[in-house]
Amino acid sequence: MATKKKAAKPAAKKSAPSAASKTAAKKSTAAAKAPAGKKTKYVYTWGAGKADGNGTMKALLGGKGANLAEMTRIGLPVPPGFTATTEVCTYYYANRKSYPAELQGQMEAGVRNMEKIMGCKFGDAKGMPLLVAVRSGARDSMPGMMDTILNLGLNDQTVLSLSAATKNERFAWDCYRRFIQMYGDVVLGVQKTEGEDHEPFEVVIETFKHDTYGKDIIDSDLTADDQKELVKRFKALVKERTGKGFPNDPWEQLRGAAGAVFSSWMNDRAIVYRRKYGIPAEWGTAVNVQAMVYGNTGETSGSGVAFTRNPANGANEFYGEFLMNAQGEDVVAGVRTPEPVINMKKAMPKSYAELMKVRSILEKHFKDVQDVEFTVQEGKLFMLQTRNG
Repeated sequence: MATKKKAAKPAAKKSAPSAASKTAAKKSTAAAKAPAGKKTKYVYTWGAGKADGNGTMKALLGGKGANLAEMTRIGLPVPPGFTATTEVCTYYYANRKSYPAELQGQMEAGVRNMEKIMGCKFGDAKGMPLLVAVRSGARDSMPGMMDTILNLGLNDQTVLSLSAATKNERFAWDCYRRFIQMYGDVVLGVQKTEGEDHEPFEVVIETFKHDTYGKDIIDSDLTADDQKELVKRFKALVKERTGKGFPNDPWEQLRGAAGAVFSSWMNDRAIVYRRKYGIPAEWGTAVNVQAMVYGNTGETSGSGVAFTRNPANGANEFYGEFLMNAQGEDVVAGVRTPEPVINMKKAMPKSYAELMKVRSILEKHFKDVQDVEFTVQEGKLFMLQTRNG
């Protein structure tokens, strides 16, 4: 399911971008290379109340990364992660879409930090595996950038260890099915082609539902065996469209996702948007890699998006949408109809009360209305994003 993003506020008018991105890239080459003998810090971590960055570092960490670091610093429940900086993006375009030599080692250190905090390992086929979400993060919120990829790190082995560790087979295969769909769409380019009316992954799901049940059912009603069959069919679709098998190695998956973020900075939609609002091409985008938390484990979990006040009239009311037993993309993708976030008060009173405390802290700290994303995993609240509303 492709994410339908909310329209972003137009960015403030900046100095005009350079005439051509190639020229900008050439000029940036010198800046992209670290001085001899000095290693550039390309990865900034956050988690467990500590963060390398802070909210003032949007030029380097992007808006999302800077605010995740800031929320961590002020003690809010933010899953750990790291940001690969906008300087990596600059280097990427200045050096024929390659990466700084130090980046892999710094990313590995960032993953180890997540593993230590979460108590699980990336790619672990024996215990609970660490899975991650990968998101783009420009300085200003920008439509046209790469969609989120969730549940990265799953493969034919780690899905079994996730199932065993959680004792929830349906949840594990639901995560795997979602991951193949998102990664296949965003990174591998398995999208509708000219003459096709619908996204190919959605066609596979709808065909399966009608073949199996004779009607359309909501995704959360699909069984573990249904999800296994969809994984098989999704992989076949990827092989058919790309000529290659779905990547099994978690590190290959992560590098592919990061590359898709940087490539999306120069896609047609992003270029047109930047030109319209005077955003320089050389700003680049950051990549945010964050430990997964799960809103789709059952009826004590869910995900939502909200404003700390009504954005239409400024009224002092928590305003947004929420879905039980759902990952964040479900709320905005139109697959299921969300409920008003106020309904959380009855369905999850403890989590809602905690969310109200977070709402107050965010407004006092950022001194503005906040647009937030959150997940509740088995009754525990996690904050995934905040930005000025």
